[in-house]
Amino acid sequence: MDTAASPLLLLLPLLLLAAAAAASCRAALDDPAALLRRAKEAEFMEWMVGVRRRILVRRELGYEEFATSEVVLRELDAMGIPYRHPFAVTGVVATVGTGRPPFVALPVQESVEWEHKSKVPGKMHGCGHDAHVAMLLGSAKILQEHRDELQGTVVLVFQPAEEGGGGAKKMIEAGAVENIEAMFGIHILDSVPIGVLASRPGPVMAGSGFFEAVVSGKGGHAALPHHTIDPILAASNVILSLQQLVSREADPLDSQVVTVGKFEGGGAFNVIPDSVTIGGTFRAFSKESFDRLKQRIEQVIVAQASVQRCSANIVFLEPSSPPVINDPELHDFFMKVAGEMVGPGDVREKEPMMGAEDFSLYGEAIPRTYYYFVGMLNETRGPQAAHHNPFFTVNEDALPYGAAIQASLAARYLLEHQEHVAAAAKVEPRDEL
Repeated sequence: MDTAASPLLLLLPLLLLAAAAAASCRAALDDPAALLRRAKEAEFMEWMVGVRRRILVRRELGYEEFATSEVVLRELDAMGIPYRHPFAVTGVVATVGTGRPPFVALPVQESVEWEHKSKVPGKMHGCGHDAHVAMLLGSAKILQEHRDELQGTVVLVFQPAEEGGGGAKKMIEAGAVENIEAMFGIHILDSVPIGVLASRPGPVMAGSGFFEAVVSGKGGHAALPHHTIDPILAASNVILSLQQLVSREADPLDSQVVTVGKFEGGGAFNVIPDSVTIGGTFRAFSKESFDRLKQRIEQVIVAQASVQRCSANIVFLEPSSPPVINDPELHDFFMKVAGEMVGPGDVREKEPMMGAEDFSLYGEAIPRTYYYFVGMLNETRGPQAAHHNPFFTVNEDALPYGAAIQASLAARYLLEHQEHVAAAAKVEPRDEL
């Protein structure tokens, strides 16, 4: 063999391999199963687990997520992803792609005895938001690897204070989701098996509100009740009447809940107090039912207190969350992409949940939104404590699924809707008579 020709002969296979790798890279962005394989690679998985555990040991309450934001910003800097910060005190908004329409958003919301337990007494990640942050950074890494192939812009929304702090509302008010066409929200779930993705069209989580009422009467000695106006008796009748709002006024096919979970009054066995404080929550799957419940709760508390000669002052605590309603067309889109990633048999319909999520507020500011669940239940690991249980832990094997499906949904959405934009642009304008 002519040795002078050897470099050329060696170069040809290298060029062919490079071309094949480039083609494979292009195909992978529109191949959800390939993106899942990427997220499951040992180095990638180890990185996501490390991110999650760094967040885990510095657990923070709403609007105090400064250490979490530092982790997010450090990782975004390492990936070369531009971002804006702060939004709503500790929020972060990053972008990957062309910087041009269409815009699709991927949001996350920022006493367990184990090696990586919290270093902050009294605070824990009891719902999995540490895992959600790691997943979204995983999605960011995948998308950044394919940034030149994206047919639009993916907006990564790291939101503070989801658990009752009104973080979504503040992010919207700060302009974090302007120009967004669609948004996909994600949550790990302890009751869904690992490797399974679940959701449904229409209502998926309930609207949630909280109320507190002070029922006031006239205190006195328990042996002389006729000299008093007993607020305990009045509040007890209020509670019983509130239960009838669902059992006797709501359509049995329209699920609703009214629960009184707080009752405070009196401090002695033989004294009738001047006032009693009660509080609770109400839930419904439609805005109409939610608003009606709110109105009737106030009416019942005031009227029942009056029957017992008491007065009542009611406060509805803000912010409340409307129901999470999934766009039907985005559900079909999700089923297709998720099915390509994990197989149709592992994409399941999820029954509506009475739990609430402030992701619903994005649905009032963005044309189309969709919320779904990533399973993490693995019975071979032993019992899985439920969300918000002091012994709740995250099955980190779920991280690749969350990272890959979010990246897949965003990339595919941009591809399909950029094609729509291009098709619309080809339509020649015509003069109107």
